[in-house]
Amino acid sequence: MQSSGHRLRDVEHHPLLNNEEDFDGPSSESELPDRIWFIRDGCGLVCAFITWFLVLYADFVVTFVMLLPSKNFWYALINGVAFNFLAVLALTSHLRTMLTDPGAVPKGNATKEYMDSLQLKPGEVIYKCPKCCSIKPERAHHCSICKRCIRKMDHHCPWVNNCVGESNQKFFVLFTMYISIISAHALILAGFQFFTCVKDQWTECSDFSPPAAVILLIFLCLEALLFLTFTAVMFGTQIHSICNDETEIERLKNEKPTWERRVRWEGMRMVFGGQPSLLWINPFVGLRLRRLLSRTRKGGAEFSV
Repeated sequence: MQSSGHRLRDVEHHPLLNNEEDFDGPSSESELPDRIWFIRDGCGLVCAFITWFLVLYADFVVTFVMLLPSKNFWYALINGVAFNFLAVLALTSHLRTMLTDPGAVPKGNATKEYMDSLQLKPGEVIYKCPKCCSIKPERAHHCSICKRCIRKMDHHCPWVNNCVGESNQKFFVLFTMYISIISAHALILAGFQFFTCVKDQWTECSDFSPPAAVILLIFLCLEALLFLTFTAVMFGTQIHSICNDETEIERLKNEKPTWERRVRWEGMRMVFGGQPSLLWINPFVGLRLRRLLSRTRKGGAEFSV
């Protein structure tokens, strides 16, 4: 472990940090809604596209193969509205997770001037990331894909093409929750559809031919079973981590906590915001679309990567 003085000498001789123009500093809170956080990673973009494709495929099969041809109007209406509403919430949560800054530490903020402004005590040690040249806050880890240090980084998820960290963990939890719910819903509807169609010998069961309907339903069942297993486990893991105030990286590295752990409900309130309410499960909370659209019309949205 290096002393703060030795660390300061390292910073002064770093070529990137000698140029103050390379460091823009942390954005103010008023500027955050005008930024779109977006990671240009080929694998992540492919995984995100696959996620959207599979959700839309499930919505297509549920709506056009099972519900619209149904003779029971109320059965089709209630299940159709419920499934599509939950699908919208799931995809919105996915977008918010993907396009929200997970808590990135500003690049190149480890300047001598910034360190002097911290008014460090003699002998006090701070950590500097050698990869992104930033001062690492406690519990921050560097992501090799995002190329940034992320506060309370839990893991990097290619399916949302982003890290899961301090600022977007809520949306990731909502994404896993809504996907698991619509997966279970799709499995129940598919099971009922198979039972009804076999009973009626597949006559007047669907607008699609029996072979096509069977293939579509089988793929839906496989997809829903896979998604349900994965997202339900991930949802439970995330809730467990939040209640224990421990990220997945900290658990895997078996890091001993140097911070005061929050009690369970306090941790939930910190992630989801405020007292328990319907706002906890609303992925639209804090979305300022009007300001973002206004910014886009003026000069294009700013992408922060």
